[in-house]
Amino acid sequence: MKAAQDIILKPVITERSMDDLQAGKYTFKVATDANKTEIKKAVEQLFNVKVAKVNTLNCNGKTKRVGRYVGKTSDWKKAIITLTEDSNAIEFFEGMV
Repeated sequence: MKAAQDIILKPVITERSMDDLQAGKYTFKVATDANKTEIKKAVEQLFNVKVAKVNTLNCNGKTKRVGRYVGKTSDWKKAIITLTEDSNAIEFFEGMV
């Protein structure tokens, strides 16, 4: 099994993800080959919280052009983590609300 730091790559900071913080939902960019159970265990290990639910989305990379050359950014995976009611908030997001 991979280390928790290899599964949870970075938080996703958008207007929508900040609105979801009120409901106890946190959004992270995760490894593309990670499944829901691995993501749940990694979040619980890294942040010492209890996870109620994990939703995942595969996000396609965008097409980019530079002159006549066309390229594509990498595909990535997003996980929306819902914490249990009795769980503490994740400290990283405390000052962002």
